[in-house]
Amino acid sequence: MSELVRFGVSIEEKLLEKFDNMIEESYNNRSEAIRDLIREKLIEKRCKEIKEEVVGSLTLIYNHHQRGLIDKMVELQHDYHHLFKSNLHLHLSHDYCLEVIIVEGKLEEIEDISNKLIALKGIKHGKLTLSTIE
Repeated sequence: MSELVRFGVSIEEKLLEKFDNMIEESYNNRSEAIRDLIREKLIEKRCKEIKEEVVGSLTLIYNHHQRGLIDKMVELQHDYHHLFKSNLHLHLSHDYCLEVIIVEGKLEEIEDISNKLIALKGIKHGKLTLSTIE
């Protein structure tokens, strides 16, 4: 492990209070939370810079009663079949399903197909999370 460096940060009191409330259940201290936030931003930046492959997950929550939605989702996934590696399907309620799709490939293609899927009528929430393979 590399050597630790201490540094100071100036922050508004109310913002720090909100941050502390947010992290109190997940972290032992502020330093751990700040390290994770920095790593997340660096990975995000690296994914945008590289022209090589990235890996990630696309999470979709949708109403499975929406006419034609499943067919459109399947058709789009077949159009980009080389990007889709695996998926998990969960029935959340009588009306809603959760789909988590593992993707791997060129960033531009993954963002393109993710945006197309998220934009479909009947998708209530969608989020793409990426990381570098290296």
